[in-house]
Amino acid sequence: MFALSCYLFVGLVCQSLGQYYDYDYAPSAPEVQSTASCAQECDCPINFPSAMYCNERKLKFIPIVPSGISYLYLQNNNIEEIKAGVFDNATDLRWLVLDHNNITSDKIQAGTIDKLTKLEKLLFSHNKLTKPPSPLSKSLDELRMTDNQLTSFPSGTLSGLENLTTIHLSRNKLTTESITGAFKGLKSLLLLDVSENKLKKLPAGVPPSLLMLYADNNEIDSIPNGYLAKLPALQYLRVSHNKLVDSGIPAGVFNVSSLLELDLSFNKLKTIPEINEALEHLYLQVNEIQKFDLMNICKFSSPVNYSRLKTLRLDGNNVTHHMMPDDTSNCLRMASEIIFE
Repeated sequence: MFALSCYLFVGLVCQSLGQYYDYDYAPSAPEVQSTASCAQECDCPINFPSAMYCNERKLKFIPIVPSGISYLYLQNNNIEEIKAGVFDNATDLRWLVLDHNNITSDKIQAGTIDKLTKLEKLLFSHNKLTKPPSPLSKSLDELRMTDNQLTSFPSGTLSGLENLTTIHLSRNKLTTESITGAFKGLKSLLLLDVSENKLKKLPAGVPPSLLMLYADNNEIDSIPNGYLAKLPALQYLRVSHNKLVDSGIPAGVFNVSSLLELDLSFNKLKTIPEINEALEHLYLQVNEIQKFDLMNICKFSSPVNYSRLKTLRLDGNNVTHHMMPDDTSNCLRMASEIIFE
């Protein structure tokens, strides 16, 4: 169990480092003869018979999927709908890749996706969805719907998805109200990406299992008091390119020992917020900070009391390295990168 948890965490960290890149699909199918049962529009390599490659074929429809297929690649086509019956034989399907098509929410027939009882990954980015398909497969562990037109994410859409670890919803039109209650009850969620939407608040009701929360490029102007205290496992929080001001940052809201990375860059902060000594990376570039307040980084310094910060970015502010107090070297003894300009 420990090994599995480590594997999941390492995978998610890798995703976090490359969160703005498209999904790294499996290699293209080798140019070899397909199996006899393969749909004629696609390729099912003899040396990988559980995969069906239908990507980049200018398809306008999803071909009937034969039994035995576990990995279905349909990205980069002109598909506009998911018709009833196309997945009736696909009882072993684990990956369904539908990125870069023209599918709309009203053209997804009920009783299609939710019948895939072994489905683990549903990749639905770069389409024309205004709301998520519902119901979804209870077996899902990853859901990607970036670059759609989502304005609604009804409460209960993810109900019962106890294996879901990863949700990517960036670059949509979601508001704070439209995601209220959307993530409640998820027991295994580790990563939630709601960046580049229209949120004015951080999402409410996210589960305590969360490790990574990305809410960059929204309209957030404050952090609720005690928000991070309800997320005891959270290690990465990104709220860059928002409208945060000092009055919207309650005292000690970021002073939690679990947090390793905090990105508050490109906001309107005038002071360095209070952080915990365990934080390793703090990004505050391009704010309006005018003072180097060491007390918000270290309450006091001693042989055993000091900040674990490795990275501190303050470039694009009104503060210089000459403003650093005399005791800075004791407090920031582990820092390898402090940037002022």
